[in-house]
Amino acid sequence: MIIAERKPFEEIKAMVAPYNRILILGCGTCVTVDFSGGEKQVGILASELRMARKLEGRPIETVEFTVQRQCEWEFIDPIAEIVKGVDAVLSMACGVGVQAMAERYPDKVILPALNTKFMGMPIEAGVFVERCAGCGNCILALTGGICPIARCSKSLLNGPCGGSQNGKCEVNPDIDCAWQLIYDKLKAQGRLDALLEIMEPKDWRPAGGAGPRKIVREEVRLETLDV
Repeated sequence: MIIAERKPFEEIKAMVAPYNRILILGCGTCVTVDFSGGEKQVGILASELRMARKLEGRPIETVEFTVQRQCEWEFIDPIAEIVKGVDAVLSMACGVGVQAMAERYPDKVILPALNTKFMGMPIEAGVFVERCAGCGNCILALTGGICPIARCSKSLLNGPCGGSQNGKCEVNPDIDCAWQLIYDKLKAQGRLDALLEIMEPKDWRPAGGAGPRKIVREEVRLETLDV
């Protein structure tokens, strides 16, 4: 899932300063799960903005709404009339959702309320850790299901650097060395021979080195045409 966090309130307040009627739009998937942009957070932010404007003597009208996903047309098309009736949209989605709204409603000002951080998973309530860098060339079969691109601070492909000590990363002692984790996992599985395969320098083009990425799944397109 995509992990994001809310921008500082002063930054949000400055972004919406020119506008008097604002749609605060939540997203019901990733940012709801990580508690940064769901229906509850929409209500909290709306209350904060109204209170701040009241103290300034400048009332603000907020419209609160949450869709299932802001990154798909089928969920944001039905709110066209709501979007039409406001000065600007303050999106509480990830960066993909913000851009989807901006593309679908090109004449409307779309503002981001969140900073998108990474793709990760929850390891306990309220704690999310990065697990995937979306590099476009997955090597998890060779590394025991542990990604060195996302979890090694240097994204090394052939074992740890010289700075790791006692299973910890030299960048931050609170971070486990990804390659120590990989070694331990492969050893436990009796698969240490996988480490004998030298990985060549990574081709970063699938990760976006050749421009914005696009994936076309022909089988899905054919099924849609058949329907």
